[in-house]
Amino acid sequence: MKLKIYQVDAFTSRVFGGNPAAVCILDEWFDDAFMQSIANENNLSETAFAVPVEQHYEIRWFTPEMEVELCGHATLATAHVLFEHMGHPSDRVEFDSIHSGRLSVEKSGDLLTLDFPADTLEEMVVPEVIVTALRKAPLKAFKGKTDFMFIYASQSEIEEMEPDFGLLAQMGGRGVIITAMGNEVDFVSRFFAPQTGINEDPVTGSAHTTLVPYWSRVIGKKKLTASQLSSRGGELICENLGERIKISGLAVTYMVGEIETQ
Repeated sequence: MKLKIYQVDAFTSRVFGGNPAAVCILDEWFDDAFMQSIANENNLSETAFAVPVEQHYEIRWFTPEMEVELCGHATLATAHVLFEHMGHPSDRVEFDSIHSGRLSVEKSGDLLTLDFPADTLEEMVVPEVIVTALRKAPLKAFKGKTDFMFIYASQSEIEEMEPDFGLLAQMGGRGVIITAMGNEVDFVSRFFAPQTGINEDPVTGSAHTTLVPYWSRVIGKKKLTASQLSSRGGELICENLGERIKISGLAVTYMVGEIETQ
C-alpha cells in the first residue's frame, strides 16, 4: 500500500524557510509504533497525522523520538495540505487532539490562523543548570504546561546564544524557550528541545501560546508581531484572546510523495 505524504514549510512565504513538517492524511489510525517509525524516518521536528471524523479531523504529532501534546507549525502545515491539495470545502478546518482539545485553522487569502489554548505560566527560580547550559543567567524564569521559558534583556542575547544541549536535556519537559523584546518586532525567541530529539526547532507555533500571554502583558498589546531567530527563521502574527491565542503565518508546499508501507 502506498501512503501519500506532504512536506510543508510553515510560517514562511518561501521554500527552505520557516519550519518543515511532514503531513499524512489517513483514512483510519495506524499503529502508534508505525507512525513513530514514519516520523523517525522523516527526521523532521514533527510529522502530523490526521484522520477525518464527521465534520472535523483528529490530529496527532510525532517528533523523531516521541509523540507530543501540541504542535503549531505541523497543524498549520496540515491545514495547508487540506486547503491546497485536498479541496477542503470551507475556509476553516476544525481539529481535535486527545491532549489539547479542539483546535482550528482559518484561511484568509494566503494567511493561515491557528486558534490554540493559551498556556498558563508559573514564575520559578532560575535553575542553576540553565545558567550553565545557556552561559548567561536570564532575567526571569517561567514554567508552562510542557515548556520552560527564560526572559533576556535584548535580541542580541537571543541571537548569540550557544547552548550546551546535553545540559539542556536535563531540564525535562518538552523544551526550553528563550525570548526578549525585538528590535523590529514585538518579541523574538528561540526554542530548544534536545529532550525530544530536536536541538533547535526552526519555528515553534505552540511555544507562542506561552510567549504571547507574557509579552502581551509586558508590552500592553493584544496583537503582537514575532520572529523566531533560528537559522531558517520564521515570522508570526499573534493575538491574545485571554484563554485562546491566535497565531498566524504563511505556508508553502515543498514536496509531495508516497511512502511504501508494504
